[in-house]
Amino acid sequence: MSAARRLIIGCLIPALAGLGLLQGAASACTSIALEAEDGAIVYGRTMEWGTFDLNSRVAIIQRGLELRGQTPDGKQGLVWKAKYGAVGLDALQKDIITDGMNEKGLVVGVLYLPGFTEFQPYDPARAEISMSSAELASYLLTEFASVDEVREGIRKIRVVPVAEAALGGPPPLHWTVIDPGGKAIVIQYIHGELRVFDNPLRILTNSPNFDWHMINLRNYLNLSAVAWPAKKISGLNFAPIGAGTGLLGIPGDYTPPSRFVRAVVYSQTARKTKDGDETVYEVFRIMDSFNLPLGSAEGPDANPELLKGMRSSTIWTTAADTRNLKYYYHTQHNRKVRMLNLKRIDFSPDQSGIRHLPLDKQRAQEIEDVTP
Repeated sequence: MSAARRLIIGCLIPALAGLGLLQGAASACTSIALEAEDGAIVYGRTMEWGTFDLNSRVAIIQRGLELRGQTPDGKQGLVWKAKYGAVGLDALQKDIITDGMNEKGLVVGVLYLPGFTEFQPYDPARAEISMSSAELASYLLTEFASVDEVREGIRKIRVVPVAEAALGGPPPLHWTVIDPGGKAIVIQYIHGELRVFDNPLRILTNSPNFDWHMINLRNYLNLSAVAWPAKKISGLNFAPIGAGTGLLGIPGDYTPPSRFVRAVVYSQTARKTKDGDETVYEVFRIMDSFNLPLGSAEGPDANPELLKGMRSSTIWTTAADTRNLKYYYHTQHNRKVRMLNLKRIDFSPDQSGIRHLPLDKQRAQEIEDVTP
């Protein structure tokens, strides 16, 4: 190893450790979206977090609720009132929304982008338009109804580095945003600047930057759902050993680049579905392909005490039907799919705060005994 490379690595490791990124934080989330024949857009994602249980809850945000952003120096950040009601899953027993959908069908998914995220520099003179990365999903869900509105509105605020004690630093996040019309964008903060990418494939995983993943797809243009035909070589007939030869070479590991490629392939080869209700089945089927076993994503320094009671690095999986306004999930403890129908939720203004429901009433699989 060259002296220059040793110097770079020697500087990088302490920096990442200081952010808690070498403390075993799993960053293996995957998100997709499929379109039904009737035009319904159904989003799905997994939440991988094998370092400790995020203790997520269902969060219901009412219209008119006053929400506040944080800043690094404790000054009051952006203050806004929820224009739209929203449902999502939070983290750390705090009102940190990590995934959700609002009553207009706008979906926001929060994923990790470690090693590449650098938020906008904090300017105390602009504290009133600043917030932390942990609060951005709540802002987007309660303030906007479409991707076009998000694209314009995100430029009027500043997302600044605010440490989260449980994570050891500012959460290095990026966001997928999808609306009922099918438009999708990715929001990232790179080198202290906002980057907004169009995302026509509606796929997102983790590091590196989104544009890198799009370029990397060119390495896999040979992949196809169609099996290769038999081939004659020197008079001998070589037929495929079995099905699936068109996908020979698809990367099967858990790294973000490999999951990004698989998510594109699986979504592009998904079966045709007539409507949102049927598409939810297909979304959950595909997302099951990205479940990570406990021990696969934590890293060598994970604290085994913090893993007690966990059954998977994939702690929950969600789906959101943006047309029918139905939000679904299942968890590492109970694979039964649960649903919240946003059309039936009363989002009338209520200043009592965000409502919470337990993700699992009991951390056990519901099993039907059908013994005759």
